[in-house]
Amino acid sequence: MTIDKDSFMVFSGTATRYLAEKICQSLDCPLGQLQYTKFSDGEFAVSFEESIRGRDLFLVQSTFPNSDNLMELLLMIDAAKRASARTINAVIPYFGWARQDRKDKPRVSIGAKLVADLLSVAGIDRLITMDLHADQIQGFFDVPVDHLYGSGVLLPYLASLNLPDLVIASPDVGGAKRAKSFAKYLDCPLVLCNKTRARANVIAEMQIIGDVKGKDVVIVDDMVDTAGTITKAADIMKAAGAKSVRAVASHCVMSGPASERVQESALEEIVFTDSIPYANRCAKVKQLSVADMFAETIRRCLCNESISSQYLM
Repeated sequence: MTIDKDSFMVFSGTATRYLAEKICQSLDCPLGQLQYTKFSDGEFAVSFEESIRGRDLFLVQSTFPNSDNLMELLLMIDAAKRASARTINAVIPYFGWARQDRKDKPRVSIGAKLVADLLSVAGIDRLITMDLHADQIQGFFDVPVDHLYGSGVLLPYLASLNLPDLVIASPDVGGAKRAKSFAKYLDCPLVLCNKTRARANVIAEMQIIGDVKGKDVVIVDDMVDTAGTITKAADIMKAAGAKSVRAVASHCVMSGPASERVQESALEEIVFTDSIPYANRCAKVKQLSVADMFAETIRRCLCNESISSQYLM
């Protein structure tokens, strides 16, 4: 079904413009004009530079740190509501604060729920996102949530490598479900890593559960932050006799010493989607675009078609 190009508009926050432009190219529509004004004290304002009355709006912005990206999205939503947009759809390829999905110790906030409440109060009618760190975050919203998977671009890439002795690995027990889905789709064995943390972003100990000797190992995760877990897992697997070790993950957080760790590790390459821009170039890092996947989701939303039928697993 074709879409009425006069019925919807796509706008982007400053942090995710690179992806919004690709989405608009896939949809064959212009990127809407949005003005961003910053004051000397750090406060900023956004304004739509064209009429949006009665339109279905898709606001593209990942909410990775710093918090200005989230605040910019909230201001865009509020401005759209006050300018009489028909529907406001937040397109958040990377949903920040998703690791704070529960109280894992006393006297802590549930940041993911707080962000969900902020978006809801601001006025969104729908959320389109990808690979939430915890699936239950979908339940934090009282509006429809279209939860996409980076596997839609990562799996075809892995299949194209034609690795003869492929094994899928999870860097921790918590990611076993995700890794199992990859292994099932690629029809190959699964191994796990069991890790214990000394504190956040610091690993105390890690062991391999399964056989990797002589295998082409691909470690699967949803995000890579400081790359401590993924590089330690790669080094341990290489030491255990793995023929090659690669990694794939949806979100390229890559903060702090991550790029240096990846470069110096046993990883041959690490493949991400472009949900987050990556500025610190590392020869081992490769990014695949999810623009076409998000564009197709937007088209299906506008045509009231099934979203789940485009999932690979």
